[in-house]
Amino acid sequence: MAQPKPVHVPAAHDKLRALGIVSLNGMFDEMDAVGVLRLAATEVLPGDLAIVSSFGADSAVLLHLVAQVDPSLPVYFLETGKHFQETLDYVETLKGHLGLLNVHAIHPNEQDVKRFDPHGTLWETDPDSCCHIRKTEPLEPITEQYGGWVTGRKRFQTKERGVLPHFELTSDDRIKVNPLAYFTDADVNQYKIDHGLPEHPLFSKGYKSIGCAPCTSVVADGEDPRAGRWRGLNKKECGIHFDFNGAIASPMTAATRHTLWKDGAFIADPFHEWEETFAPASASYTHVPVAVFLANRDAFLANPHPLGLLVVPGDKIEDVADDLGRFASIAIRFPAFTDGRGYSTARLLRERYKFANEIRAVGDVLQDQIPLMRRCGVSALVVTHEPTRAALVENRLPEVALFYQPVGVTEVPVGTRPFLRRVS
Repeated sequence: MAQPKPVHVPAAHDKLRALGIVSLNGMFDEMDAVGVLRLAATEVLPGDLAIVSSFGADSAVLLHLVAQVDPSLPVYFLETGKHFQETLDYVETLKGHLGLLNVHAIHPNEQDVKRFDPHGTLWETDPDSCCHIRKTEPLEPITEQYGGWVTGRKRFQTKERGVLPHFELTSDDRIKVNPLAYFTDADVNQYKIDHGLPEHPLFSKGYKSIGCAPCTSVVADGEDPRAGRWRGLNKKECGIHFDFNGAIASPMTAATRHTLWKDGAFIADPFHEWEETFAPASASYTHVPVAVFLANRDAFLANPHPLGLLVVPGDKIEDVADDLGRFASIAIRFPAFTDGRGYSTARLLRERYKFANEIRAVGDVLQDQIPLMRRCGVSALVVTHEPTRAALVENRLPEVALFYQPVGVTEVPVGTRPFLRRVS
């Protein structure tokens, strides 16, 4: 069995390395795409370069360059589980036509999909989180194995990409290579004609940029080629790309992007805050305030989408005890460090009402509180306080060894005789 490729350890970020990228861009500021890719594969990052391809409308051009330079270069395809069948067929078509020898499909983590998108509808309510669990998260461990990776992005595609260089130095000191950066739409189409490349089956039907099926639509004449991606939303990229000007997306560092801590990591949060404009009958992946739920109980119970409940100090969890099974998550607000009412709510949920789903702490969540929150049944934390975030990542939270107010029947309070304790 082949040994796995070791994780790439980037060189220290310094001005000389950044200047080297500037020099590369100065040397290759024209459209010599195959020269850019050959230089990257043989001189800049020999044996340490991967290609990421969507196998979309224009992917044949980049993959044709790969076949010319080295058909054994590793090519990674993000198989999100949401692609058109035509795209999956096109993967096999291009592999055979171009003689690509090293194409790999990357799949999202099954547990992440089950947890965050059990009904496959997350794209409707939170496309950023959908892209994160289906694209960004699966791709990160792949790119960590290489010193650089190649994309098919081009300047003409969107105004955000209008300053795209051939070589980028990302914040984690990897080199991103964009051989087609200076290609125009006409260049792409002429290249496909000149080299007899197979067209994506959907291109002739008006799909000029092709991603996941639910978030891709036909592009009208005169529209931006990517206008059909996430149409109607303030979203241009899936989150895996980072331009040197920072205009497209932030670097791939999950701990600095997300605020939800669960199962030992900061992860994408499928839930968003409740807004008064939401309709009780159709709201999805939002924590509904207790008062709002009680006022619209029938509509929320008939709502088929995943919902959460928001409990704030003063709410009585007893008022919704019969409906707790409706909620995938319950958020308990801790408005201040000195307000301990949330601990009692968490204990009631776990011990009296046997609530087994996620209980998350929101609000003023600080590192000294977290061990106490966990003792009371909190299983997730929304954390914005930077020192607390660092303590979680570095696993250096304070420990609580002595209990004056024990939880359950296993903890022994200080100064008591445990054999006199009763099980309630």
